[in-house]
Amino acid sequence: MSLNEQALAAMEYQSYPAPAEIQGVAHIPLKKYRALEGAFMEYLRLGAGQVEGLAATFEARQISVSWAVPGRINAFHIHPKRPQDEVWCVLEGSLQVWLVDLREGSPTKGHRRSFLLSGEAPALLYIPTGVAHGYRAGHQGALLLYAMNDQFNPADPNEGRLPWDFFGADLWADDRG
Repeated sequence: MSLNEQALAAMEYQSYPAPAEIQGVAHIPLKKYRALEGAFMEYLRLGAGQVEGLAATFEARQISVSWAVPGRINAFHIHPKRPQDEVWCVLEGSLQVWLVDLREGSPTKGHRRSFLLSGEAPALLYIPTGVAHGYRAGHQGALLLYAMNDQFNPADPNEGRLPWDFFGADLWADDRG
């Protein structure tokens, strides 16, 4: 097939490399049971205080809800004072979540990984201590339900913030392809 030379010179091809792995991170699809009357989904199953189905030991100590307006970037934070793992699940809307491994000695230190969490295809995202995390809400915003194995203490917050573009502004750029 012959094509316009100018178009051929400007053309690029999409690549589909396997996403970078981050040790300890887990993405677990959930089952959402739908019916004409509505839907039902289990978020977490607990046994003896521990979340069942995770490879890591996780005792839920606080469950929170966060609402994000459309396009909101809640960029990178990490919990440096005390260990704090989190389990995220988007119930409505969508979030583009970026994770970056900042753990010294981790075999995946420096790896960056993106996940799309949505209410259409709910999943658990387990984020271990030492992995920086942030999100950008989709065009409908998002409702995020998350559990932590540490409790928020307003007198001594354990949430270290990094600038929104600390790992590169390109992470939050629109896909215009």
